[in-house]
Amino acid sequence: MNLKQQITQYVLDAIQNVFEITPESVEIQFTRKEFEGDYTLVVFPLIRALKGKPEDIGAKIGDNLVAEGKISAYNVVKGFLNMSMNSTDFMVDFTQNAENKNYGIITPTAESRSVMVEYSSPNTNKPLHLGHVRNNLLGYSVSQIVEAAGNNVIKTQIINDRGIHICKSMIAWQRFGNGETPASSGLKGDKLVGKYYVEFDKHYRTEIKELVDGGMPEDEAKKQAPIFLAAQEMLRQWEAQVPEVIQLWETMNGWVYAGFAETYKRLGVAFDEYLYESNTYILGKDIVEEGLVKGVFYKREDGSVWIDLTAEGLDEKLVLRSDGTSVYITQDLGTAVERFKNNPTLEELTYVVGNEQDYHFKVLFLILKKLGYEWAEALHHLSYGMVDLPNGKMKSREGTVVDADDLMEEIYQTAKEISEELGKLDGYEEDEKAALYEKIGMGALKYYILKVDPKKRILFDPQESVDFNGNTGPFVQYTYARIQSLLRKESPKAFDMDAIELNDAEKEIIRALNDFQDTIKKASVELSPALIANYVYELVKLFNSFYQNNSVLKVEDENVKSFRLYLSQWVANTIESSLRLLGIEVPERM
Repeated sequence: MNLKQQITQYVLDAIQNVFEITPESVEIQFTRKEFEGDYTLVVFPLIRALKGKPEDIGAKIGDNLVAEGKISAYNVVKGFLNMSMNSTDFMVDFTQNAENKNYGIITPTAESRSVMVEYSSPNTNKPLHLGHVRNNLLGYSVSQIVEAAGNNVIKTQIINDRGIHICKSMIAWQRFGNGETPASSGLKGDKLVGKYYVEFDKHYRTEIKELVDGGMPEDEAKKQAPIFLAAQEMLRQWEAQVPEVIQLWETMNGWVYAGFAETYKRLGVAFDEYLYESNTYILGKDIVEEGLVKGVFYKREDGSVWIDLTAEGLDEKLVLRSDGTSVYITQDLGTAVERFKNNPTLEELTYVVGNEQDYHFKVLFLILKKLGYEWAEALHHLSYGMVDLPNGKMKSREGTVVDADDLMEEIYQTAKEISEELGKLDGYEEDEKAALYEKIGMGALKYYILKVDPKKRILFDPQESVDFNGNTGPFVQYTYARIQSLLRKESPKAFDMDAIELNDAEKEIIRALNDFQDTIKKASVELSPALIANYVYELVKLFNSFYQNNSVLKVEDENVKSFRLYLSQWVANTIESSLRLLGIEVPERM
């Protein structure tokens, strides 16, 4: 039981003692810094049940808590009861918590809820870009947090490996590639395929211009450009399973997957399963038939199938074309049903997708509810904002996309330059330096992106992210390394807890540490790594303030020294756990 749970129980007992009523819940907050106290009871919600003025109710509860020895003192400010806890409460399970590397983390069991998180979901016609970076970091971190809250998590992605965009790269490689491969070119496979996607677009634009110059309307020219018609024909051949086309498709996709694997490894993300659109695009047609029978869908004269969602404030949505082919919503319906069928214990599914798809997911979830799938209530869309760089928004078709690999390398170089300027790594071997630049750079990138509420758009500044001061990854990492340096000099020893008189800074740190598990639970419910990032930043600020004003190794009282070393160890473990939930590694020294 943590401190907040302890004081909550004390308050509930006091209300029962004084008013002979046990409310379902009470609202407990940290006491604001301008008032005396550790925790505050918000009295206003209790007025109706306890019948009295908030000040009087607060005073009666406070008197009982003091009389029972549950708190040392209290004060009432309007409708707020500020309570000062006994030092003994702060010391409950202190050394066990301080030594526990997984303090605050709930280990899932076979009986725990099963949750699936889908993220990344790239196209196989180009490399991962800056938008994918935020997507992957969010998806992976959310998976870590949900698991740390005690759930069994399945990390998944669906790879968009088919369609006209894939055929564009294929036809361009056939015509202009001269047999080029990742091995012969020295390019990562995803970059090589992306090169030909750009090449297609260049020739496509040239052909459109030639047709328009010859008198053809632009809209018609876009449809009649020879290279576009060739890509359409290749798609038809792919669907007809023409062996030569399938072989080329498999070869080029193989190049891309090898390239993606390198990017994922450096980004520090992973998946438990992979789905491929080439296997799922046919799913959903039977669901459409089922919906027609139930009257959820209707068929138009041309044979196309629709759903009318105007009563729900949306519009009419096509779910099957007149020629019987699927649209995206069709296969998404089928994939969702398939996932719950293949995972009978699955209780929740979260899609990590940018906010440009908000409408799509509203429609998807609503259709599944109308079809009668009970689990449709357990579907969530983690909608996130786009990421920009100071030099403007990225574009993909023109080849000016902000490449994920290039971004990570830029961050690495920035971390190297700043570290060298500050002299942070003097005396290190070159391989040690390289490993640290990587940890610092990737920590900077991940923290900068994840500290922002997912719903908000981000302007990502690589230089600012690697600052060793302020709310940044390197600042948090440096505090961890500082504590490790302290603990290398001296390890904490057994001490007499009853002889410790906690000062305000120590109480504040212990109170914050006790709030870690609740923060994880809240972040899991809200699907927000930002809550973890900002929690660890506040913890680091508290520790640094304490460290600047309180001696640890040089304090004369050995009892106090051991207590403060244990406190430092607890903070370090919690920093490490917090950063691990964000996918960030900690350096042992900096």
